[in-house]
Amino acid sequence: MSTTNLRASRADRDGLARRPWRGTVREYDLFKELTVALVVMGIITLGLSAVFGSPDEPSVTLKSWAIAAPADFVATATAELGGTSETAGYGPPYNNTADATQTLGPLDLQSFSGVQLPIDTANDLVIDPLTTLNSPPPELADWVTASDAQRTTWTTTYSDALTKATDNDPANVAAGDYGPVPVLTDSLLTMAKQGALDGVLTAKDKFYNFDYTRGTLFLGDGAYFGDLATAQHLTGDQWGMMNETGNTPGQSWLWLFSFWYQVEPFASAPNADLLVLLLMLVLSVLLTLVPFIPGLRDIPRWIPVHRLIWRDYYRRR
Repeated sequence: MSTTNLRASRADRDGLARRPWRGTVREYDLFKELTVALVVMGIITLGLSAVFGSPDEPSVTLKSWAIAAPADFVATATAELGGTSETAGYGPPYNNTADATQTLGPLDLQSFSGVQLPIDTANDLVIDPLTTLNSPPPELADWVTASDAQRTTWTTTYSDALTKATDNDPANVAAGDYGPVPVLTDSLLTMAKQGALDGVLTAKDKFYNFDYTRGTLFLGDGAYFGDLATAQHLTGDQWGMMNETGNTPGQSWLWLFSFWYQVEPFASAPNADLLVLLLMLVLSVLLTLVPFIPGLRDIPRWIPVHRLIWRDYYRRR
């Protein structure tokens, strides 16, 4: 474009900008709009929040668990010591438990990822935290020097005794040869009630750390956390979901994943996690390729919802 034409084009635009508006004119009150936006919408928001607002539940910690359900805490600590908890037998990425992974034919993504977060439940969740105490229990030495077979016998016997005790209370356990297990679990319970265990499991040999994996797994191995979820209708078979207040994202974005666990064949499949993951991967790819898939890309033309949304525009046309 020549300099002359460019100047002429700019002059045309300037002239167009200076022309009087001859289109439709209507009154517009900026302060009125601001009042509606801030006051009216604020009232509506507060009203809806009062009826449908997100709950403000306190955080669940090892301390709150130990105080609210000490018997469950001790039973879970015993399972961690004996290697019989869910985490101990989970497989990758926490350990190499045999036949613990979910597979689909030869596809074994869980094993392919490997053990990325190695966790020895006995040492990482019980023994090592106890060693951080100013006065660790002397019974730690008995545990460390014992054989694996002896440790298994102690934890199995004590676990069975807890099950038979009234209210599963450690104080009601019958006398028996449980080795150092009762003392170790009771010391860990005291540590948790004081709030020290949360910090120790989070720090894990680092001054600053925001890795809550160990504490969350320990909490999840017990019954207390699951009971809280059941009371809030948040378990998988209850088809519940909660978006709590706070700075962290809620679970609402997981609804599409959670949905598939409610229908067959996923609901009863032993490898449901893997199946849902693969299905969501396929759906995500299809969503990305919608503009290139005949039929799918024509849905907006067949179901013109956009014309309803922009009806004023299409009416003028």
